Amino acid sequence: MRFKLIIALVEDSEADAVMTAAREAGATGATVLPHARGEGVAHIKTFFGLNLETRMEVLLFLVEEHMSRSVLEQIKQIGNIDATPGTGVAFQLNVEDAVGVTHQIQKLNELVGEQI
Repeated sequence: MRFKLIIALVEDSEADAVMTAAREAGATGATVLPHARGEGVAHIKTFFGLNLETRMEVLLFLVEEHMSRSVLEQIKQIGNIDATPGTGVAFQLNVEDAVGVTHQIQKLNELVGEQI
């Protein structure tokens, strides 16, 4: 079984909705890294020396490769990524190998077994 790692940086307020949508699209779990921040094309705005930035969370999804595009599309839609600048970014990477996912493989075999 082959996996992809989807990394999504989304607004803190959208993280729960994105997690739910990713699960509905086939993700079997996620790791959440809270309190991320970043800077895009535009510099961070300040007000009297205080940064005005949205809190972000990093969501890591290890998903089976046949499901990865649909999970990525759900993240994009629910997280409003691409709709509004500064709302986040999501991308996927190939995973060479993974351990600790035996229980997930059993579930995934039920869902995508015929595609493998």
